[in-house]
Amino acid sequence: MEKKNEYAIHRVNLPGKEVIIVGTAHISRESIEQVRDVILEERPECVCVELDEKRYKALSQEKKWESKDLIELIKQKQLATLLANMILGAYQKRLGDKLGIRPGSELAEAVKVANDLSIPVELCDRDVRVTLRRAWRAVSVFKKGYLLASLLASLFDDTQISEERLRELKKSDVITELMEEIGKSMPELKRVLIDERDTYLSEKIKAAPGKRVVAVVGAGHVDGIIKALAQDRSNEMEEIGKVPPVSRAWKLAGWIIPGIIVTSLVAIGFQKGTGVAGENVLYWIMANGTCAALGALLALAHPLTIASAFAAAPVTSLTPVIGAGYVTAFVQALVQPPVVREFKTALHDMNTLTGWWRNNLLKVFLAFLLPGIGSMIGTWLGGYRIVSNLF
Repeated sequence: MEKKNEYAIHRVNLPGKEVIIVGTAHISRESIEQVRDVILEERPECVCVELDEKRYKALSQEKKWESKDLIELIKQKQLATLLANMILGAYQKRLGDKLGIRPGSELAEAVKVANDLSIPVELCDRDVRVTLRRAWRAVSVFKKGYLLASLLASLFDDTQISEERLRELKKSDVITELMEEIGKSMPELKRVLIDERDTYLSEKIKAAPGKRVVAVVGAGHVDGIIKALAQDRSNEMEEIGKVPPVSRAWKLAGWIIPGIIVTSLVAIGFQKGTGVAGENVLYWIMANGTCAALGALLALAHPLTIASAFAAAPVTSLTPVIGAGYVTAFVQALVQPPVVREFKTALHDMNTLTGWWRNNLLKVFLAFLLPGIGSMIGTWLGGYRIVSNLF
């Protein structure tokens, strides 16, 4: 292996293939220039970039969003995944805005230069949805709250950054640094976000056509990719390329609380009569419905969304199949759909508290999160009352 130009460029010789790895900072003007120069100088037979299909489309073209796209995501229960992806994007965009650089510009530049030279381009990163969903599944219930808090805190982190600081970040770009900080307390998260992707990227790079390949990746992945290139990890690709199914034990656990509530109500009916049971059912409806509706009200959601929160929460709380938040987000997206401009400004609006209530796309997320939290509170209030009355 040969290093070139300090630490940013590495040469790895494999059987029948030479890989030139360019480690970049995703918001560095210097990285954009370096990527262009390396491709022009090396004239490889293929250029590999740390992008998946969706991220590439987001960088290379203006997405013509329609409300039906958002509604489809809600139907597929991918709203939480989209929110996490947008939070990470907003964190990176804020730092890039301070320097007038769009995050990922060096990856877009790599694709542009390769196309200009008629060099094939390989998108080598794992689908971002798979990465985020695997990350979510990897952490325990207790650590999920810490993860969400860390991501939300990153939105309002007023980190000052300069080109000099960016030179330091060439060894570990800003997103990698954020993930490594979280990874100190959650190593299982680092395994999914960094280590698995190192394996995925390295195997895709090895499979890329041509005997001379330039690979443009975030600097934080370089060491892991170099290590993985020297090994055969092809047998891991199928496993790390898919979202693991929910375990039977976890599915069963989702029915425990609803089962306790329903069983308790039936038992109350037998022990104390249908009148008392009816009073407990009414309390359950009011506790769930009111708390969820208050959540929707705090989100400044549409009146129909607030009404749907009250109606849905008592029912959705008794099944793990769908949460109240997905119902209210669906209604909010239907009755007050975001316009194209709001999709374009969402990453910027996420960095201010008022922006969440001003932007209709972000308001859909609030209509997803706050009624869901309210429904959880209502479930515990109603459940405690019902179980207490049983005994």
